[in-house]
Amino acid sequence: MADAALVVIDMQDVFARPPSPWAAPDYPSALAGTRRLLPAFAGRTVLTRYVAPTVPDGAWRAYFDQWPFALVPEDDPLYEIADLADVVDAGAPVVTRTTFGKWGPELEAATRGAGELVLAGVATDCCVISTALAAADAGRRVLVVADACAGSTAENHERALDIMRLYAPLIEVTTAAEVLETSG
Repeated sequence: MADAALVVIDMQDVFARPPSPWAAPDYPSALAGTRRLLPAFAGRTVLTRYVAPTVPDGAWRAYFDQWPFALVPEDDPLYEIADLADVVDAGAPVVTRTTFGKWGPELEAATRGAGELVLAGVATDCCVISTALAAADAGRRVLVVADACAGSTAENHERALDIMRLYAPLIEVTTAAEVLETSG
């Protein structure tokens, strides 16, 4: 795990709690799992943020026709990182993208080219899976920490984990306890 980076995906107000229609019901569990991991990845943690595009293009137009509440500027409180301000204040880099998947040159640079990515965050069935698949395709070993993630529903969380298990050994679904055992 010495070459691993912890990537905390989209732990933002929009996914944290109602009345947001995107709130992940098990967000508190994902937050607790993420907090367990943070000390083991001091100096090797990156946070990501999803924001709406300024002007939706292509398929995003129809998407935001369904979800107009989220079509706000990126500095809107809806897109603030929730419950992890201390991590941001401690200097962890934040990668902001207008796509569900966060893998790209910005995240690669922020993780300093780490060969292994440990993913936590929300939503398992959207931004986590999109990031995991793209990072694995780019040759990174990806560990998805099931108890540090939350989906749009408990069922969708499990479905997404099952799909990612199909990508072994590129993607491994694990637990915070297992990650901490191998990092300490």
